[in-house]
Amino acid sequence: MPLLLAAEVAHTGSLTALLLQFARGGGEWVLWLLILLSVGTFFIAFERILFLRSHTVEVASLRTLIMDRLNAGDRDGLLGSLKDQTSMAARVLANGLRDADRGPEAVAELCHGAIGIEKLRYERGINYLATVGSNAPFIGLFGTVMGVIMAFDQLRSMGGAGGAPNDRVMGAIAEALIATGVGLLVAIPSIIFFNLIKARIKRETTGTQLLVDTLVAYLRSESK
Repeated sequence: MPLLLAAEVAHTGSLTALLLQFARGGGEWVLWLLILLSVGTFFIAFERILFLRSHTVEVASLRTLIMDRLNAGDRDGLLGSLKDQTSMAARVLANGLRDADRGPEAVAELCHGAIGIEKLRYERGINYLATVGSNAPFIGLFGTVMGVIMAFDQLRSMGGAGGAPNDRVMGAIAEALIATGVGLLVAIPSIIFFNLIKARIKRETTGTQLLVDTLVAYLRSESK
């Protein structure tokens, strides 16, 4: 194939001929690429959903636990309870409580940094969803363009005459449009999953920040 492409370019002396020869190969590989991207989308989306379900804590119940333990002066007991949990809020609060003796301002800074680290853990892989969602339609459109080019090239080779050849060309164009439809079909779920997961992570972050503010406020009142 590379030798054939080089021979045609050398014969015509045109880059267009090279691109035309590439288009003649068809756009079916684009469909396979979109299918692979779709498989990756669903894998990452379901993995993240399961992760979020297993790493979520009820903010109200955790806030009650924090206040009960702090009012009882049992910081070590609270820290021990938080260590057994894997949620963002528990890990961030545990990170701050380890250095509670350094004062409320230090705890606030430590928790702020820990929230950033936890967000990276929670957002792992979701950029793939955004990338697929924004680019899959263009990939599908590329496949359609290749199919249309191939169809008109066939029409040219047939001389553009006769009803049956034209019907065949229209059929080829219709098949080429499938790539655009598949691109949209891949993009829409990707964007939906991305937005849902992003909203869930934002809710977790907001709840964690509320609990951090509760802890810092208690430490400030205790230090007065």
